[in-house]
Amino acid sequence: MKRTLILPITALLAGLACGKHEAPQAPPMPAAKVRLAAVDPAGDAGWIAATLTATRRATLSTRMAASVTRVFANEGQHVAEGALLVSLSDGDLQGGLKAAETAVAAAQAHHRRIEALSKINASTPSELEMAATNLAQAQAGLAGVKANLAYTQIRAPFAGIVQSRMVNEGAFVGPGQPLVELEGQGALELEGTVSEQEARSLRIGLKVPFEADGKPGTAEISALSTGGDPVSHRGTIRARILGATGFRSGAFARIKSPGAAPEGLSVPRSALVVRGELSGVFVARDGKAELRWLSLGDARGAAVPVRAGLKAGEQVIDNPGTLVDGQPVEVSK
Repeated sequence: MKRTLILPITALLAGLACGKHEAPQAPPMPAAKVRLAAVDPAGDAGWIAATLTATRRATLSTRMAASVTRVFANEGQHVAEGALLVSLSDGDLQGGLKAAETAVAAAQAHHRRIEALSKINASTPSELEMAATNLAQAQAGLAGVKANLAYTQIRAPFAGIVQSRMVNEGAFVGPGQPLVELEGQGALELEGTVSEQEARSLRIGLKVPFEADGKPGTAEISALSTGGDPVSHRGTIRARILGATGFRSGAFARIKSPGAAPEGLSVPRSALVVRGELSGVFVARDGKAELRWLSLGDARGAAVPVRAGLKAGEQVIDNPGTLVDGQPVEVSK
């Protein structure tokens, strides 16, 4: 008679449990020492980014196709009004000038003869009119050649500083090609862009405070347009600086927009985390870093307005580096 060995179910399950290996738990992430970023309740709202530029600027070119024979201007050079900056080859025009001068001399001589004959009734009125017409045509041709010759000698339209020299000797240039960029000395203006909301509190003739190179000043708005750019929907603002010296062209500036409403909070650019098309910040919460995606406005200088995703009083981590979501953090004082 065969005997059947029946093991208790509990014993079988216990054996299976003993044969199962538990997965090792990942070691906890080390705590990162972080510093908090300054979150401004008003941020740079009410400030308009701008650039200091000279009121007199010119990019000089020619309407002739010619080779550059001599360049007299270099970057940073001070030039007087009328100073020769670039000389172009004019051999063919010089030949045309002599031909035009000869044509004028011949037309003048013919006109004098016909005029003398008309005084003794030896010529008809129509001959005198024809001689006068030929003389006028020859003089117009000479004026045209002289005008073209003027475009081979590029001169400074006003006193200023050469900002850029765009050609070298021996180069071939065409009509409209930029040769030299000149900027006048003295009067400066602020140039920037504004949204439709920012422009509501502005008007031409309004005096506004500004900051540039760490110094304050006052400017008067001379031009204002809104929505000129079809992509950004921003317009242009220009403001003349009033009675201030010591500013330099090309410096970054900020124009104070009176009555502009704050756009909520703002965070520094250094606190932003950008991944693809998403932008956010790390918030220190309950001893851990929490990644928070934000809706941001147009950046103004070093600050970026926050439209949604952040509340007043929350602690934003500056320069997050390799910080990851959920990592323990220790805030440095």
